[in-house]
Amino acid sequence: MMRVYVDASVFGGVYDKEFAKSSRDFFRQVADGQWTVLISELVVAELAGAPHAVRQVLDRLPVDTVDEAPVSEESRRLAEAYLDAGVLSRGSSNDALHVAAATVARADLILSWNFKHIVNFRRIRLFNSVNLAQGYGIIDIRSPAEIAYGSETES
Repeated sequence: MMRVYVDASVFGGVYDKEFAKSSRDFFRQVADGQWTVLISELVVAELAGAPHAVRQVLDRLPVDTVDEAPVSEESRRLAEAYLDAGVLSRGSSNDALHVAAATVARADLILSWNFKHIVNFRRIRLFNSVNLAQGYGIIDIRSPAEIAYGSETES
């Protein structure tokens, strides 16, 4: 089963007119056991400030489908490497930390609706360049719209 780091934007996407269908499809697939969701303490903190309905999206997921991607000293160093390389500005350090936590946790994929700082072709290449230079593998970064089509078993 693929391990997917999910940032807060995907949880909020369930209640956003533009992103609702793909976000809901993804979380249905999670409930069906097709994905393991990785979240960090950063995601939990961001969701704490979200409306109750958004927080409930996480609370309703089956416990065995959610795992932790720790925000460790190692992930903080990797996030700092992204910032030092100019992948993101210092003002976007939390976005760098999301990518670093997912990378260090060896997630198969990062899922986000943040097109400016995370799901961005140029930045994805730069994140992965830093990952390789730091001894990590590349990480795939997508929006829910790119992966939430139908079931894994459908052709």
